[in-house]
Amino acid sequence: RPKRRTRAIIAREKGLQPLADLIWLQMSKTPLATEAEKYIDPEKEVNTAEDAIAGAKDILAEQISDEADYRIRIREMTVKEGKIVSSAKDKEAESVYEMYYEFEEGIALNRGENEKILTVKVQAPEDRILSYLERKVIKRDNPVTSGVLKEVIVDSYSRLIAPAIEREIRSSLTERAEDGAIRVFGKNLEQLLMQPPIANQVVLGWDPAFRTGCKLAVVDETGKVLDTTVIYPTAPQNKVAEAKAVLKKLIAKYGITLISLGNGTASRESEQIIVELLKEIPQKVQYIIVNEAGASVYSASKLATEEFPNFDVGQRSAASMARRLQDPLAELVKIDPKSIGVGQYQHDMNQKKLSEALQGVVEGCVNKVGVDLNTASGSLLSYISGVSKVIAKNIVAYREENGRFAARSEL
Repeated sequence: RPKRRTRAIIAREKGLQPLADLIWLQMSKTPLATEAEKYIDPEKEVNTAEDAIAGAKDILAEQISDEADYRIRIREMTVKEGKIVSSAKDKEAESVYEMYYEFEEGIALNRGENEKILTVKVQAPEDRILSYLERKVIKRDNPVTSGVLKEVIVDSYSRLIAPAIEREIRSSLTERAEDGAIRVFGKNLEQLLMQPPIANQVVLGWDPAFRTGCKLAVVDETGKVLDTTVIYPTAPQNKVAEAKAVLKKLIAKYGITLISLGNGTASRESEQIIVELLKEIPQKVQYIIVNEAGASVYSASKLATEEFPNFDVGQRSAASMARRLQDPLAELVKIDPKSIGVGQYQHDMNQKKLSEALQGVVEGCVNKVGVDLNTASGSLLSYISGVSKVIAKNIVAYREENGRFAARSEL
């Protein structure tokens, strides 16, 4: 690929390569300014001997920078002895990155830098690197060229080599940190998906809210939605007595034994009402607070629309609350793993890598547990090895038309 036009390319176009070669050979006894005068050419914008020497130095700086062996050794030295250092752009400003205001080492720093709070740089053992380059480049103690070559080495390292190596090191550190974060994300997701299901319970899913009211959905032992309604026991309406009356009716009518309460807005207020209610009724009912991360994403998805075409977003969310308690795996596979909220800084990671890793975790969990052919949704079936999305849809369509599968041979 053609290089972008560098200072060295421009100097070569001005015919300064022979002067650079002369300096590089370190054999000339003639003062450099005298040699450089031969290259003065106003047409090529080389107006003085200093211009010619500056151009030759640019050529040499790039020549040193392009030497692969030097790069490899400098990278090794930087990795072995260097540090990654961050400092605050404004030490007085408060932020979540205060622990990194004067920090040396790790790599949780990218986000702070992106948000313009931290300055992050790789601190290399510069003196050792420069003396290494001097040993490699300055072969003869020639007073005519040695001083110039020392300047060239400093320029080559600070302008060309150091920034490139810093980018390389930070990129590989970020990749390592990303891989670690993805592993943690995957582990958390697996723990969430592999929670044991709560079987044989009629569950009331409760999606709490203030202004728009709490959405309720009654779900039977197989996950079928029996009823949905909305109550307004929280502010600003505060219709607690009416809400309790509705709840008592639902519990008596459907034999509800468990309430699955979402942990979102108004969850604490809803919990108080549930605690009061359970003291007032003769039936033995328990409640569990469920993490509702991803419920709103699912409720608005195409899948939820197909599953509950006549429900609004709130009703779908309440049904999801109930089902993710009955069978977490079957319900959570319907949601994009990144929306379940079990990892940190997911938007800073390589999205393709993250998606593939999480997809692998979900597949692993589903295939470890297996699915019930007669109750599994299309999205759950599609995670089974060898079952594509199309086959999963066909299985569900066949089941709806012909009833339950009685034997594997039917499949």
